[in-house]
Amino acid sequence: MSKSIFMRVDEVAEMLGVSEAYAYKLIRQLNKKLEKTGCITISGRIDRNFFMDQFYRSDKLPNDEKESD
Repeated sequence: MSKSIFMRVDEVAEMLGVSEAYAYKLIRQLNKKLEKTGCITISGRIDRNFFMDQFYRSDKLPNDEKESD
């Protein structure tokens, strides 16, 4: 079975190396951001693609921190 479209708090906490309490806080913040775009959210879960985009998107880094080709 492939990974779920949503990440649960334990997966977020493990991936970021933070406590579950802090992971819940981050999920709430990200879900508020998603709700502003008109998306439906689920408490305690975050869309995997949105999460990855918010935390690991390389174009958010300043120019001097981007990897050069």
